[in-house]
Amino acid sequence: MLRRLNLFKDIFSNKERIILRDYLALERTKLANERTFMAYLRTSLYMILGGIAFLQMEDFKEIIWVSYVTLGLSVVLLFVGLYRYLQIRYRIKNYFVAGYESTNEEVR
Repeated sequence: MLRRLNLFKDIFSNKERIILRDYLALERTKLANERTFMAYLRTSLYMILGGIAFLQMEDFKEIIWVSYVTLGLSVVLLFVGLYRYLQIRYRIKNYFVAGYESTNEEVR
């Protein structure tokens, strides 16, 4: 199974120099990745706030488990967002590894 995964790695590698248009697209992709991570973070924080608010409600003591589920899901969501952010950042960095350094000097 791992051989198949390594086979696909070679197909999706790019060692060509990138031009300015590609460099700008790469920067947009990096910003989109960061924006998506911030959305995961924001959603996780709102879920934490919702879980804490549910804990504080006096009238809903029978369903206190909902607050614990919400708090647990917020932590899971935060780690999923962090994992996806790091994974995509690694893929972007390795995909344009050869052209990124050469274009970075030319653009400045």
